[in-house]
Amino acid sequence: MSSAYELPSSTPLAYFASLVKDDDSLPLLEAAASIAQDEYPDLDVQEVLGEVDVLLSRLRRRSPSDAEPLQRLRALNQFFFRDLGFGGNVNDYHDPDNSHLNVLLRTRRGIPISLAVLWLELAQGLGLKARGINFPGHFLVKINLPEGQVVIDPFTGQSLSREELSERLEPYKRRNGLVDDFDVPVGLYLQAAPSRDIIARMLRNLKEIHRTQEDWLRLIAVQDRLLILLPDAWVEYRDRGLAWAEMGDAALAAQDLEVYIAHTDDALDRDAIQSRLNELRRARG
Repeated sequence: MSSAYELPSSTPLAYFASLVKDDDSLPLLEAAASIAQDEYPDLDVQEVLGEVDVLLSRLRRRSPSDAEPLQRLRALNQFFFRDLGFGGNVNDYHDPDNSHLNVLLRTRRGIPISLAVLWLELAQGLGLKARGINFPGHFLVKINLPEGQVVIDPFTGQSLSREELSERLEPYKRRNGLVDDFDVPVGLYLQAAPSRDIIARMLRNLKEIHRTQEDWLRLIAVQDRLLILLPDAWVEYRDRGLAWAEMGDAALAAQDLEVYIAHTDDALDRDAIQSRLNELRRARG
């Protein structure tokens, strides 16, 4: 599993930027693994990739090259969920380490999306047509087989029927008014997620954890990555600016909120953010 860039850039953020600059060549596993460098500055991402390579080599020895896709899928799930014991961290779901692949490889406990990234790497290494799904509330994976499409919950390893998927969607649909005339087929929620969207969802999971814990410094580090990944996501400027304000840095807070105001004429919170920006400007004198 070779790196997209032989010599990592001088800082973790520059390295991350080099990985995510182009959609066609974005290396999902490497970009996901690099997120942990905010928490583990000495982390060698190439070592993480090497650990996954070892797992893939072990898995390939269990699955003959001429095995049918369904046989390969069964070998993968037996190896990943049963033999190695990867699964969801039900005891501490909101631990930030659940999103850090270096820790996941050691503890074998994570959240759906981090487990999915690792599972997808192994599945694709076996030549399976596997993709991630940005399903509401719970990231899923799918695989296309000659027998049909299989949707799997990476938190448990369970295959989900169309009825089970519809049941999981019900609370989301009710919350968003997607019922009766506004209902849409389950299949629309099963579209393959691009790598950039998967990394964004991983970062936003961390963002929500740090926001809930009012850990502004870690939140800002996540926002820095989100804005490299999604430079036109103006709401991320707003959220980083508000975090800088919580940190007491009026200048950096105002700078980010000014960007947000300049690009969001119709935002519902525009007046409130403008008011906050005025306060920050007064504080700066």
